[in-house]
Amino acid sequence: MHCTGCQQENRLGAKFCDECGTPLLRPSESGEAAPSYAELQHSLTEALEQQTATGEILRAIGQSPTDIQPIFRTIAERAAVLCDVEVSTVTRFDGESIHVAALYNVNPAATEALRRLFPARPSAASASARAIRDRVVVHIPDVLIDQELEIQDAAVAAGIRAALAIPMLHGERVIGTVAIARHSAGRFSDNQIELLKTFAAQAVIAIENVRLFKELEARNRDLTATTEILQIISSSRTDVQPVFDAIVAQSLRLLGGFSAAVSFLKTRPARLSCGWRD
Repeated sequence: MHCTGCQQENRLGAKFCDECGTPLLRPSESGEAAPSYAELQHSLTEALEQQTATGEILRAIGQSPTDIQPIFRTIAERAAVLCDVEVSTVTRFDGESIHVAALYNVNPAATEALRRLFPARPSAASASARAIRDRVVVHIPDVLIDQELEIQDAAVAAGIRAALAIPMLHGERVIGTVAIARHSAGRFSDNQIELLKTFAAQAVIAIENVRLFKELEARNRDLTATTEILQIISSSRTDVQPVFDAIVAQSLRLLGGFSAAVSFLKTRPARLSCGWRD
């Protein structure tokens, strides 16, 4: 058996190289050569790095239940590091305009050039705008020869030659993109594309998680306010003034207004309860 590590020819049936101890890999049943030890080790390292990145993003989601920004920063950083590229971005789409949510490893001049392009409408002007418009993966091997691209100047300022953008899809609705770019022209690998799809899916989970958490917080605040008012009603059966005062106080707390008032008209005189935010 031939060792792919040290090139030593070993005895028939040996499982490990007699010279260096490397596992000896036999051809697969299809007749194709089995992957080398180095290739297997690289695949295992790559898988471990991806699992580690996923764990970091999930931790960020758990630690930021009401703030999406730290999660976007983590996704942008991990995408750039694992895909071995110089630049990564995360964008959000509100249904009309595209907004920059996170930038990673972009120099100040390039950051300013890119930010001037946003907010932007879905179009063919950039990889992210095109991914949102068409709701598909957009792969641009060379931004300088793409006929539809309209951001060549910004790309040159950022040192970008190749770009890849993955849409964040929530059902049929696109809500943003995760994108990477590098300084050299050329195609991105299938592994890089699949990895970026994973990050886009995690970004969707994070956005939905924050939305649901905020909705739950709002419902809990409403329920607490209602409960407090009902408690005052039950303890003030002969005097409505404490009830009105509580309604005013809870209105200010929940709605965030400057002032609030509750009034009702009896034969005489009118009853009034007012409150002001400090």
